[in-house]
Amino acid sequence: MEKIAQIGVKNVANELPGRLIPRKFFAKPPQFVAPRLLGKLLVAEGEGGRVLAGRIVEVEAYLGPHNEQPDPAAHAHRGPTPRNRVLFGPAGHAYLYSIYGLYYCMNVSCEQEGLAGCVLLRALEPVMGIAEMARNRGLSENAPLKMIASGPSRLCLALGLTRLLHNGLDVTSGTSPLQVRDDGFPEAEIVITPRIGITRGVDLPLRFALRGHAHVSGPKGLEAASTKCRRKSSVE
Repeated sequence: MEKIAQIGVKNVANELPGRLIPRKFFAKPPQFVAPRLLGKLLVAEGEGGRVLAGRIVEVEAYLGPHNEQPDPAAHAHRGPTPRNRVLFGPAGHAYLYSIYGLYYCMNVSCEQEGLAGCVLLRALEPVMGIAEMARNRGLSENAPLKMIASGPSRLCLALGLTRLLHNGLDVTSGTSPLQVRDDGFPEAEIVITPRIGITRGVDLPLRFALRGHAHVSGPKGLEAASTKCRRKSSVE
């Protein structure tokens, strides 16, 4: 197993699970990347260099402005701005934005450079550093696991992710304090539904989740949604 490189004065001694996912995995349309991210691990550097990790169990795809079908819910739909410029750069970078000026949501950039597109991470199953993740959320160590990172803002709080510290980080780099990794999670059935929590582009079927998983953020309507088997979880 690899180790996260030293970040500043912190020394990360914990071994990381699985293997790093390469940039080519993300350099595809977000609706293609999104279902393949299910089951992968989001790994971050916690307090004192400890490893925090959660399994990705729910995501949403947001399309770039070059698509024939417009996606008015996407931050990139009107072109590059100082806020969203990460989305127009190379694939495999973290794009964080704030909501209500209080919380953050994390996306990973997709597509070839200049095209934009991203995948929003909606829910994680805590895997490593669970006690610290719960503390970051203001929860007791005995709190239900689903309360820790089931929701886009909750997962950022749990992993201590902020726009100031994490926006633009390369999640495909072995020296990054924020990585996406593959530990060989097996194929699983997924559900596909329209995205939730938005007011535009509400009919596009771009939300993907592991069927029946307890940590999905918004289970309403999932059981009635269309299904398909996920492709092999190995990195392409």
